[in-house]
Amino acid sequence: MKTADLIHETYSGLTSNKVRSGLTVLGIVIGIASVIAMVSIGQGAQGTIQSSIEGLGSNLLSVVPGIVQPGRGIVSSGRGSGQSLKNADGDAIKNIEGVAAVSEELQRRFQIVSQVGNNTNSTVIGGTADYATVRNITVDSGSFITESNDRSLGRVAVIGPVAAVDLFADTDPIGKKIRINKVDFRVIGVLKAKGGSGFFNQDDTVIVPLSTMQKILTGSDFLSTVAVSVATKEQMPAVQAEIIFLLLDRHHVAEADFSVMSQADILGTLTQVTTTFTIFLASVAGISLLVGGIGIMNMMLTAVTERTREIGLRKAIGARAKDVALQFLAEAVMLTFLGGVIGVAFGWIAALAVSAFAGITTSVSLMSVLLAFGVCAAIGIVFGYYPARRASMLNPIEALRYE
Repeated sequence: MKTADLIHETYSGLTSNKVRSGLTVLGIVIGIASVIAMVSIGQGAQGTIQSSIEGLGSNLLSVVPGIVQPGRGIVSSGRGSGQSLKNADGDAIKNIEGVAAVSEELQRRFQIVSQVGNNTNSTVIGGTADYATVRNITVDSGSFITESNDRSLGRVAVIGPVAAVDLFADTDPIGKKIRINKVDFRVIGVLKAKGGSGFFNQDDTVIVPLSTMQKILTGSDFLSTVAVSVATKEQMPAVQAEIIFLLLDRHHVAEADFSVMSQADILGTLTQVTTTFTIFLASVAGISLLVGGIGIMNMMLTAVTERTREIGLRKAIGARAKDVALQFLAEAVMLTFLGGVIGVAFGWIAALAVSAFAGITTSVSLMSVLLAFGVCAAIGIVFGYYPARRASMLNPIEALRYE
């Protein structure tokens, strides 16, 4: 059979019952669109997390209380509630060769009220003057916390742009007062926006002097994190090992009651979570493709039954079994191809819609599109093979007698 004849016969076979063909294609469209949308959301989440982690600081090591185990998080103590890190630990880490800067931090959530009456629940971070350097943040207006503020238990605060809008709307917050845990603070600076993702939004924070946080707001002399900026990327493994050795000696323990994590460690853990989540979503969406494939097989089997006399006539005038099988297989593949093209378009539109209206970053990759078309071709061949083979095996005499 010539290619032109095959295309013509395929078109005629599919358009003879447009409603049935359209409903069959719809199953593939839904499946492909779901897979594209779900994978794009997962890939977008990975990209957002990676940029967020990289934006936390350059060559950053994070020392936290508790033992971090892959997939289980901090198992000895929750973040910020552990009591194994103290200010003296941060001071000792500063003397390690290769350490550029150290930021001792204590983090809590508080209800915050502004002098204009607005309030919000935000993350309050007690930090030192080195916090801005280590965490790679920039002040948009005003100034940052100084060593003098920390030494004098200064009641000053630097707020993120989201917190600034929540507390003061369009009013300039510099010089105005906010109340944290019944204590008044004067706003001295507003940070530049960095964006946030996941469970922590860097723009929705309030930074106060560490000494004020420990002695006035919380009454705790422990730290939730010691962030360490390493001079060069090549020195990070050596510095990480030296920190572990130093703190084991300082805490007089055989088994660590703390964890030292690099950006790669954190990114690897979060990427593993998002990858698993993406695979799960894609698998659920893939069930739609399986249902669509079964719909194609059902339609083609019905078509074989309805066109039995036509098949018998074709074979009687010389059509080979291969020609008949190729015709029905071409129809099945064409259905899945059309469904794939429309499904990719709808999936792309769905990903853009999620990004625009839900605020979730999405990323449609060429690999996911090619994978979708590959799955379409496989579905067309796998689910179209049996009906095509059944049609090719019909006896022409019995087929002509079929009523």
